[in-house]
Amino acid sequence: MGKTVFGLTLVLAFMASPVAEAQKVYRIGALVASDQFVSAFEGFKKKMAELGYQEGKNIQYEVYNAQGDREVMKNVAEKFVRDKPDIIVTSSTTSTVPVAKATEGTNIPVVFLSAGDPLRFVKSYASSGNNLTGISSSSLDLIEKRMAFLKELVPGIKRVIVLEVPSGTNYKESHRRTEEAGERLGLHLNYVQANSLEEIKRKMAVLITRKLGQAVFAPPDVPVVAAADEIVQQAMKEKLPVIGANIENVKRGFLASYSSDYYPLGQQGAILVDKILKGSKPADLPIELPFKLKLVINLKTANSIGLKIPKEILLRADEVIE
Repeated sequence: MGKTVFGLTLVLAFMASPVAEAQKVYRIGALVASDQFVSAFEGFKKKMAELGYQEGKNIQYEVYNAQGDREVMKNVAEKFVRDKPDIIVTSSTTSTVPVAKATEGTNIPVVFLSAGDPLRFVKSYASSGNNLTGISSSSLDLIEKRMAFLKELVPGIKRVIVLEVPSGTNYKESHRRTEEAGERLGLHLNYVQANSLEEIKRKMAVLITRKLGQAVFAPPDVPVVAAADEIVQQAMKEKLPVIGANIENVKRGFLASYSSDYYPLGQQGAILVDKILKGSKPADLPIELPFKLKLVINLKTANSIGLKIPKEILLRADEVIE
C-alpha cells in the first residue's frame, strides 16, 4: 500500500512540475494588417524564442497578413474565435479593431503589438477593463513633433499637403491632432483625400503637386503605407519632401519620420504574452508606451530632391539612410 501511494505521489509531482507544464503547446494566432507590420511579428517571435518558447516544441503560430484587406481581417478574427487559440496577437489599430469586436465577451486574451490609438479598445492606459492589452505605437501622439521636425528640415515652409484617408481607422483623431499641430506651428494645411489604395494611385498626380504645398505629411493609414512607392515616385518628380508616420516608409523613400520601430515593439509585446501565458490577465497589465523612439532621415532622398540637411540635424538622427 505504501509503495502504491508513494508511486502515485511521484506521478502527481511530475504532472505538476515545470518540466511537465513546459510540454504544453501554446497556440498563438497572429494577424498583421499589411507588409509594414510584419517586422513587429518577427520581433515578437524572436523574443518569444529567447523567453523559451520554441516553435514546434511548446508553441505554434498561425499567422495571417491581410495585405490591407479589411474583409480578410474580419474573417481571420472570426476564425480565431472559432479556433480558440491561447492568445491572439495583432499589429496595427486596423487589424485590432475586428479582433477586439470578435473576441468581445470571450476569455481569449488579445495583445496588440502596435496600435496608434489604444483607447479605441481599452478603458484606460492603466487597465483595459477587458481581454485586451498591448503596446501603443505612439503614432498619433507624435504628430506635432513630426510636423515641427518638418519645419526644421524645410526652413521657411508655409504650406503643407496633408494626405488623408477618411475611411481610415484613425482618421478622425489623426485629423484633429494634425489640425491642432498646424495651427500651433503656423502652417497652412492643404488637405487632400482618397479612400483606398486604388484611389490614391489613380489620383496621385493631383494629390501630390507643388501647386498644393511645399511638403507632404502622410498618416499611418494602411492605403497610404501600401502606396508608399508610388507616393515616393510622385514626390521625387515634384521635388517634395514627405514626412511619414513610421520608419518603414522612410526606408522606402520618404524623407524622414520620428516614430517607434515595429520590430522592438513586437519584442516588447512578447514580454506581455509571456506574462499572460504564466497566469496574468490582460486587464491587469497596463498599456505600454514604446521603450524607444527613433528619428530616421533618408539622406539619399534629400539629395534627390535637392534638400540640404544641416549637419546638426543629421547628428541628432538615430539612423541616417545614405
